[in-house]
This record gives sequence, structure tokens and C-alpha cells, in this order.
Amino acid sequence: MEAAEYFSKDFEWEELRAEVENDPLLRCHLLPFESSNPSSIKAADEDSAAWKRFHVRHSSGKFFKERRYLLKEFPELVSCGEHCKVLEVGCGNGSTALPILRGNEHITVYACDCSSETLEKAEEIIAAATVTSVRHRFHTFCCDFSTTGFPEWLGCHTCQEIFLQKQQNCLSDVKENNSNDASSLKERDCCIGGVDFVTLVFTLSAVPFQRMPTSIKECFSVLKPGGMLLFRDYGLYDMTMLRFESDQRVGFREYMRSDGTRSYFFCLDTVRDLFLGAGFIELELEYCCVKSVNRRNRNSMLRVWVHGKFQKPM
Repeated sequence: MEAAEYFSKDFEWEELRAEVENDPLLRCHLLPFESSNPSSIKAADEDSAAWKRFHVRHSSGKFFKERRYLLKEFPELVSCGEHCKVLEVGCGNGSTALPILRGNEHITVYACDCSSETLEKAEEIIAAATVTSVRHRFHTFCCDFSTTGFPEWLGCHTCQEIFLQKQQNCLSDVKENNSNDASSLKERDCCIGGVDFVTLVFTLSAVPFQRMPTSIKECFSVLKPGGMLLFRDYGLYDMTMLRFESDQRVGFREYMRSDGTRSYFFCLDTVRDLFLGAGFIELELEYCCVKSVNRRNRNSMLRVWVHGKFQKPM
């Protein structure tokens, strides 16, 4: 399949900022907000349930388009060597994972989501892919990384040490399972020793702001030294932000839709503070500003996303 074109500078973000901040009709989006901070356990359950209902409503998969532009936005996913492992956080129906798997035949994707129904749909879509080598390189697990963290097998160094100490026992177990590949057992029963990339694509914005620092630290913990986190999410003053009503605000730059799902809109300084605070090194960070035109009514839509690449120190 032909790769999508990648645009990021159709207009200047500072010009959009000036326009928004000088518009009295949009003043509600600029006001400070004092949060009541509801019970974290109750709020987490409600957030998770809202996203599960969302994915059930859109279970056909037609709502999400395959994000083929990611291979041009993050060419590291194409150029990485053999045995490369990617953790796709909040995978949805596989719209991010599928182009990654197609773009690099040596890559393995571990994908998580808070909804088991969504994971089943993602597996169906991946299984139906025209590339036969895709299915066996896609592994799903149910997880809400913002509340429970990731399972230990994903990047637990203690588990990795135990595996090395008991390698002979592991090899015996493998033989009983009709396999002589120690690495496959390591992935299945022990740990995979961390991943080379973590992709956070339109996922962090769905997490309540107060849980973001812990969530990013979880991503940091499962990366190998020198591994990269690839980030793309809603940017400040994106068209969708400006369409929210004032009563939909649940925090500063944070909104809740009528279905209970939430969305946060990032400025570069906030992203920088969050990721550097978790121990990452900043490699790239910028606004992607794209003007799209509705073919029916010819209305222009100004979209703003934040693009970032962060590295775990060696």
C-alpha cells in the first residue's frame, strides 16, 4: 500500500494563537480552572468504562482510518533492525499498529488497550491484513497503563535476571512445548527485556492530567536504555478544542465529551515538562499545523497536533 504524504507546516501556530486569544467568543477556553479532584479510583473506573462504550459503538472499525502517515513522521520504525519491539499504548482497532507492521517485516508489536472487546477487533483487522507475515508479529494484552501500570513481563529487569539464571530449566520447558527457541519462552513466560519503541498516538490526551506523570513513567520503565518514545496528540487550539462548549471543561485545557470520554490539548511546554520530568531526553518537539478542506462545503479546518520524540538515556 502506498504511504500517505506527511504535512506539518500549512500555517504557523503562533498566528493561530494570536487569532484565538484575541477572539472574545473563545475566551472561555483561556480561563483558569479549579478542579474538584474526584476520587481517583472512581474516576479511573468511569474513564475506562467510557472508552469501552466508545469502542463498542465503533466496533465496525470504519471510524478509525489507518495512520499510514506515521511511517513518514517516525521513519525510525522503518529503519530499525531485526528483532525490534514496539509497544503501542492504547491501540484501539489497530490503526497505528497495522502500518507499522506493514512498514517493517522485522518488527514485533505489543499492543494494549483498556477494552478487551477493542483488542479482539484489532486482532481481527490485523488477521485480515493482506500481508501474511503480519499476524504472528502482533501480540495484544488488556491494560490501563494510567492506573495499573504495565505487566512485569513487558520490561521487568528482575524477571530478566531470573530467566538468565534459570536458562537451562527454561530450555527444558521449551522442549516439552515442542519448541527449541529460548527467546520465544522468554517472551511468553518470563519477560521480553523491554521494548525499543513506545508509541503514544492520541492516547495520553485521554488520560486525566493528574495521572499523566505516572503514566509516562510507566512508559519510561519498559523501554530499553536508548529506546525511543514516539508521541503524537492533540495540540493547543486545535479545531476540536475550540468546538467544545464551556460546560464541557473538566480542567485547564481538558474537556469531556457527552459520552464520558475526555481529551486534553497540549502545548509544547507541558509536553516537555511531562517527559523530561519522567527522565526522558528530548529529541524533537513541535506543532504540526495542517489545514484540511471539507470537500462538500469547502470549509477550512485548522488542525493542530503535537509531534515529539523522546529517548531513554543509555
